[in-house]
Amino acid sequence: MNRSVWAIVTALWSLGNVSALAAPRPIDRMVNCDILVVGGGLAGVATTYEALMAGREVCMTELTDWWGGQISSQGTSALDETVGQRTRGIFPRGYAQFRQRLIEVSGRDRPGDCWVSLVCFLPQQGHTLLLDMLKTAEAEGKGKLHLFPNTVVKSLETNPEGDLVTSVRGIQHQPAPGAPPLNTYPLSQTLADSYTEEDSDRFTKTILQFQPPATGQWIVVEATETGELLALADLPYRLGIDPRSHLEPSSSSEQADPYCTQASTYTFAMEATATPPVHQPPAFYPEYEPFYSFDKPRYAKTSNLVFSYRRIFSVKPGTADAEVNVGDISMQNWGGGNDYGPGTAQDNLILTRDQLQADGQLQDWQGGLRIASLQGGEELAQGYFYWLVAGTTDSKVAAPPKQPWPNLKYLKGLDSPMGTAHGLSKFPYMRESRRLIGRYSYGYPQGFVITETDVSKQDFRLPYYRNTLSGTDYRNLITRMAGLKTLDVILDRVPLAEVELRTRSRIYPDSVGIGHYPIDFHPCMQLSPPQAPGNQERPGERQGATQTYPYQIPLRAMIPQRINNLLVTGKSIATSHISAATYRVHSFEWSSGAAAGTTAAFVLNQGVLPYQLVENLPRRSPQLEKLQAILNRNQNPTAFPYMSIFNLNWKN
Repeated sequence: MNRSVWAIVTALWSLGNVSALAAPRPIDRMVNCDILVVGGGLAGVATTYEALMAGREVCMTELTDWWGGQISSQGTSALDETVGQRTRGIFPRGYAQFRQRLIEVSGRDRPGDCWVSLVCFLPQQGHTLLLDMLKTAEAEGKGKLHLFPNTVVKSLETNPEGDLVTSVRGIQHQPAPGAPPLNTYPLSQTLADSYTEEDSDRFTKTILQFQPPATGQWIVVEATETGELLALADLPYRLGIDPRSHLEPSSSSEQADPYCTQASTYTFAMEATATPPVHQPPAFYPEYEPFYSFDKPRYAKTSNLVFSYRRIFSVKPGTADAEVNVGDISMQNWGGGNDYGPGTAQDNLILTRDQLQADGQLQDWQGGLRIASLQGGEELAQGYFYWLVAGTTDSKVAAPPKQPWPNLKYLKGLDSPMGTAHGLSKFPYMRESRRLIGRYSYGYPQGFVITETDVSKQDFRLPYYRNTLSGTDYRNLITRMAGLKTLDVILDRVPLAEVELRTRSRIYPDSVGIGHYPIDFHPCMQLSPPQAPGNQERPGERQGATQTYPYQIPLRAMIPQRINNLLVTGKSIATSHISAATYRVHSFEWSSGAAAGTTAAFVLNQGVLPYQLVENLPRRSPQLEKLQAILNRNQNPTAFPYMSIFNLNWKN
């Protein structure tokens, strides 16, 4: 079946049946590449980096004009890491290089002097270093790099069987003659225009067609922040909360809820000043003012900790956490401040399949996001800054009372840390995406997925789980967590209360990467809109928030159903709602991207398709073993050194 949206539209147009959709514009430029990476965040950059090092011709698209996603265009330029992974230096080679270069460029062992991370930096610095790394990889690996900033994917076309992507249609935009430069307006005002092929007063457009080289063989990689290709190709995916079960025992709901995804955040930067600048309240401030909070009395008492939490520039190296110097710059990404968590069918940010169908986006793709919720997040962030400098209320902390903090300057302008005239990040920091449902495989009759029980250090023998789960689900949970004693549980050789649960994450025979970070939740809100007075986060969403064991990234989590030459990386791999809360931070994104780039180059070299590497699991094929050997040889580890089913005391 041919799934080209524009082929359908063109056919209907010729019959006179399409009045609301414009006829597709002629293609302005055709681009051939071995590997097309859609999305220029950390996972996309890592994919491109490894594919270039393998000598491949790579195209990479990105909605914004900065590469790096989380650490650049989304403004969260502070590397989230665990102490164990950092002290042992167990990172993918590209991530380790990027991290080291940030330290070298700053001339400090602890850039930024923020307390949430050892490496905090200016977003543009991250973009610049990543771009330089890609150019170096192109030269060293003898690959070929084609970058397409300010570019979105509009549609894709498949072969008649519907199992291979044969071309991808894109739109690249630039300022129209006489129009303001890019990044003048926030995303809510430009997103729809970016996905419209016709030129506008704001943008002129170039219509691109990406396609394989003369061999006809290529790999397309989904690396967007919201899983756009999953929706565009109408592939099976999950969104929001999964139903409570023995696989997801900490779920806050007995039924699936696709509207409640983790909060997103528009970040901004502010500078400490010697004297108070003039501050004007935004017109919408009264609507959002009841929402804001320092979250805990500790931060209300010592508000400098809110500043230094993600301080990205420090005038004096080695500044203490509770100190702020004039000229220091802080990036704000604060739960009770600019976290925007819509969680109902009326305001969810990432549209579900049914909503996309009703909105016409399955026929005319517009990015798959709710514009009104983008605008709400933008307003919340701008109002939060005014609350910091002038607010006197706190929605969660009663004492000490909120004190104004006037000696702060909101940084905006195209040369500001966020690189925008309005001062907000170019794209919101996305913590959760559409999540792939992998192929049916051994032990996964509903499709492959990484669940809470695969990685969590939660004590599932707590009364909460015995009282919340059904008897069958609780028994299945303990059986799943029994490790080497699973057979004893199945055969009733040991009472459930005496079962010693495994103290490690699940080991995957098809691992192609690693990660480690707590299950970290920023829940959606109960009511619509999120800033509604008295609104609270969804009850029970933090039940699953806990530490994890070091874990692996299985290749099966990156292979979609039905389409054989598509790989998925980054936050859209096959995870559950709870496991996605750990499979989302910087080093994981890089590791998953390194796996995607290496795998894409490998299957092209071998003349096979990704699913063929894992179709005989649990028995590993020689080709899968060869791929894993290449990853490890290239310093992209597929396991931590102590990973073994016989090691029952895994390190943190």
